[in-house]
Amino acid sequence: MTITLGTIALDNPVFLAPMSGITDMAFRRIARRLGAGLVVSEMVVGQELLSGSREGLRRVQYADDEAPVAIQLAGNEANSLGEAARLAQDLGAQIIDINMGCPAKKVCNGYAGSALMRELGLAARLIAATVAAVSVPVTLKMRLGWDDASRNAPELARIAADLGVAMITVHGRTRCQFYKGEADWSAVAAVRDAVDLPLVVNGDIASADDAREALIRSGADAVMVGRACQGRPWLPGQIARGLSGEAPEDEPDLPTRRSIALEHFEAMIDHHGVELGVRCFRKHFAWYVEGLSNEKTARARINSQTDPDEVRQAVAEAFDEARELAEAA
Repeated sequence: MTITLGTIALDNPVFLAPMSGITDMAFRRIARRLGAGLVVSEMVVGQELLSGSREGLRRVQYADDEAPVAIQLAGNEANSLGEAARLAQDLGAQIIDINMGCPAKKVCNGYAGSALMRELGLAARLIAATVAAVSVPVTLKMRLGWDDASRNAPELARIAADLGVAMITVHGRTRCQFYKGEADWSAVAAVRDAVDLPLVVNGDIASADDAREALIRSGADAVMVGRACQGRPWLPGQIARGLSGEAPEDEPDLPTRRSIALEHFEAMIDHHGVELGVRCFRKHFAWYVEGLSNEKTARARINSQTDPDEVRQAVAEAFDEARELAEAA
């Protein structure tokens, strides 16, 4: 099934989830180039965007090669969320995604994210204001509910569909689960029964086999991949090719991973500047080298570097050393 949002036809049904501190423009561009059907920005607090905060504006920056540009907004006040959506559209967003799924205490204590699943009246006002404010498709990301006693995702989905939302993504956990236990893909089927909109299933999808099973159990039309992409920006594209019937793929070899990591570093320097780019890249590098025989020493080396040239050298040497160790084993 080809998913179409307004006039936008998505390339394939495997999407990169929005993840704060991870899916910045640098990461999204690589994931999109490597085959993700859709990439979504880090969550942007609507009021921060309206106030012109540096962080809010950074999070809505995008590159043409990641199109269609999807910006995720969060908020708890209808007028400001609508205005933020309008501003995001003016800045180039082609899709606006509303966050009603984030489980973080800071977000929920501000009565945004998945806290909105406890107050469907407010959720409806936020959705209505956002849809009315823009001419681009509006999508919605949610969880199964606040807790096991209130799995109201089907009810919120029906409200969203009636208000003009174009696509719904459901993470197969409640807010109170955070990321514990296993995602319940079968529970997402209740949302499939409730609405005819394109439906995306999210949570614990780390391979093409996972994606096939999640689609079968949920009845969804697409999958969204989150934490499994950390250090693996190629994963959504790899899963998409697997779903299309191509032969199973091995993980990229060490020279390829070396090249991608260096590309990622350069993109982060361009996006964040040298000081912040070097610092933020360290966590990504830790994921890139996870499981390598020299993982510990590689991480220690990169964490002591502040000069970009020294970081480049440390990245290259880490993968070259890992390859030599593997060949000698």
